[in-house]
Amino acid sequence: MELRSIKTFHTIVKFGSFYKAAEILNYSQPTISMRMKQLEQDLGVLLFERGKSLQLTKAGKLFYERTGDLLIQYEALKHNLSDLKEEEAGIINIGVSEPTASLIFPEILKNFLKDYPKITVNIKVDDANTCSQKLLDGTIDFAVCGEPELILENYYHPFFYDTLNVIVSDQHPLAEKKAVHLSDLAEERFIFTPANCPIRLQIEQHLHRELGNRYKKMELTSSMSHEYYVRENIGISIFTSTAHSKPFNGTKVIPILNLDITPPIGLLTNQKEVHFDRATKDLIARITKRFQQRSKELEGTSDKTITG
Repeated sequence: MELRSIKTFHTIVKFGSFYKAAEILNYSQPTISMRMKQLEQDLGVLLFERGKSLQLTKAGKLFYERTGDLLIQYEALKHNLSDLKEEEAGIINIGVSEPTASLIFPEILKNFLKDYPKITVNIKVDDANTCSQKLLDGTIDFAVCGEPELILENYYHPFFYDTLNVIVSDQHPLAEKKAVHLSDLAEERFIFTPANCPIRLQIEQHLHRELGNRYKKMELTSSMSHEYYVRENIGISIFTSTAHSKPFNGTKVIPILNLDITPPIGLLTNQKEVHFDRATKDLIARITKRFQQRSKELEGTSDKTITG
């Protein structure tokens, strides 16, 4: 019994005639008839009632029902095998927001490209809303970023929740503290990301609630530049733990005890993951695993702060 005979049988049933099946499959009608005769001989049963109209026997109905799943599994297998071939020379376009793009992603990508040397990975560093729009435009395959404004066509799945710290110059009086409250930051100059940044809006709400107008501010659009300005004691910056996970000379990172904001980082897609090829799924799994490790690192840091 050949798989192509089963496919032919299903095409006949679906379109209701041998003639139509022959036309769709680009075979002659005698070939279709011969194939069905051979299939019935192989099975030892009649699949079609003999008569003017096309009708299935009980055996034919059973065969049609049971072989439907077989054809679906076969097509899925073909798709997976095709993925294995294509992944050797595929292209993956990814949107990544900071600080993930600079501090987390290079390590993940280095190991991934060792295992998939013929794959080209293109990184577009953007904020979450820009990544979301690029997904709609089809210029990226997926993104790793904060939560964007809601777009119904896109899916967002957070897999990591960060914490916020304040970063100060090592010459600043606060550098002596192991942890601070928001009230300790009165009259300071805060270096902020742009006004449309959702995290900045949340931070300012907390600051205003705690300090009123007793603080100054300046805006610096490049988030990864903040620590350079902080080092010169121009101001202080409230930023994620991930952004300051690596020591930066001349600065001090201090936990904030009463700032309950946990910015998410997650996977942004315009389709369900099941449609990604094997290499892309593997890359997503590696990203997720790295952020799970990062969560454990943060838990350890939090415990030290509390006990300290």
